[in-house]
Amino acid sequence: MLKKQTSFPVLPEIYKTPATMSRSPYPPGAKLTSTEDLRKTRRIIAEYPDWSLTIIPCLSNLCLQSIVKNFEEKPIYEELSDTQKDFVHEGLSTSLPLHVTANLISDGVYWKRCCEQRWDLCDVSLYGHSWKRMFFERHMENIIELFIPDVTEPKTVLEMIPHCNNYIKRLDISQLLPPIKEPQKEKEEEEYGSELASENEYEGPSMDHFDFNILLDKLTNLEELHLVYRVKQCGMNFEWKLFEMTDRDCESLAKAIKSCKTLKLLRLHLSHIEDKKCRLLVKWLLDHPSLRTLDFSHNVIGDQGARAIGKLLTRSQLETLNLCDNNIRGPGAKAIAHALSKNSTLLSLNLRLNRLRDEGGEAIGKALLNNNTLLHLHLGANELTALTAMALSKALFQSNTLKSINLSCNNLGVDGGNALVDAMSKNTSVTECDIRQTEVDEQSVSFINQVVRTNWSVEQKRHA
Repeated sequence: MLKKQTSFPVLPEIYKTPATMSRSPYPPGAKLTSTEDLRKTRRIIAEYPDWSLTIIPCLSNLCLQSIVKNFEEKPIYEELSDTQKDFVHEGLSTSLPLHVTANLISDGVYWKRCCEQRWDLCDVSLYGHSWKRMFFERHMENIIELFIPDVTEPKTVLEMIPHCNNYIKRLDISQLLPPIKEPQKEKEEEEYGSELASENEYEGPSMDHFDFNILLDKLTNLEELHLVYRVKQCGMNFEWKLFEMTDRDCESLAKAIKSCKTLKLLRLHLSHIEDKKCRLLVKWLLDHPSLRTLDFSHNVIGDQGARAIGKLLTRSQLETLNLCDNNIRGPGAKAIAHALSKNSTLLSLNLRLNRLRDEGGEAIGKALLNNNTLLHLHLGANELTALTAMALSKALFQSNTLKSINLSCNNLGVDGGNALVDAMSKNTSVTECDIRQTEVDEQSVSFINQVVRTNWSVEQKRHA
């Protein structure tokens, strides 16, 4: 009779593979003495070092991981559920080509990751709380700001349009680079003039800055365009021409804006726009179907440019006009005032930091007698005196349309203050009146401020 075996034998040599020996929890030659331990001898121990019996990946997760890993070669997205799409958003690489992700991956975590990886400051509230819109607007802005005429290929811009067209509503361009001029030809032109350049058949660059004609008519959702013709961080290469737009730039931009039928706001500032360029821009802006805000602040527009803008007011639907910090004087202000007296759409007019003086200030005051739409007027720092204050007082006394008026940094004096007090005592619409640094006596200032506060309180109760 065979003797009953009381212990299990050592594993045979045939089972002692490198995998089992390296993964076995028991020392070599150990004897297993229980039925539970016998089951453990039948375990398949994987080569994957993190493999564990307690954590077995779900098959659906393995499939999603495979989709993420091979997304560029075989993008699968629309067939997934919302939960599965969230998983993909978290796992996709932010370096995937835009032609793969642009029109496939919806707004969400993926585009948030792309933005935060690329830029330090990401305020999504400025982009309608859309991470995808933020990414494509800032990406296009970077392309334009680094575009060098005759060096950068236009296709770098054109290739992006099919991917970003649906998401770009605003472009804020903070610099525009000029072409790179060859040092030898530049030296020859300086020494021998343009004749030698023509003999060498040097025609110069095709454009002075980025040509917006290749882009604006294709951005069918663009509503705002902010431009500054300048070079940031130019260092020791400073030249005044780096901070202005040329005649060729002006004509190209004007035609491009005309072709952009959806544009509502145009801001072109700090670009040394003078009368000639202003008139050319206005020529192409006449009868624009959608333009509502025009900002030409911080330029050098004079009276001739102001006359052109006056014509624009009669042939457009502008609601906001900002001409702050220019060279507009009395005659130019008269042209704007004449248009204002006939205009029925303009809500805000900013002529701060010009040189209107009383000739222009009185004209604006008289125009307000026939205007029933203007809500906000800024005439600060224009060398105005009591004569302008009296003209404006007549408008304030007669009309209850204006909501805010700014006359700060002028020399209105005591007489001007008294005229404003008489007008404000009968006015019920003005909720903001700035007369700081105008030489108006304290008693008049106190009375006007009290009237403004009362009007503001009544306005708030009315809205409530």
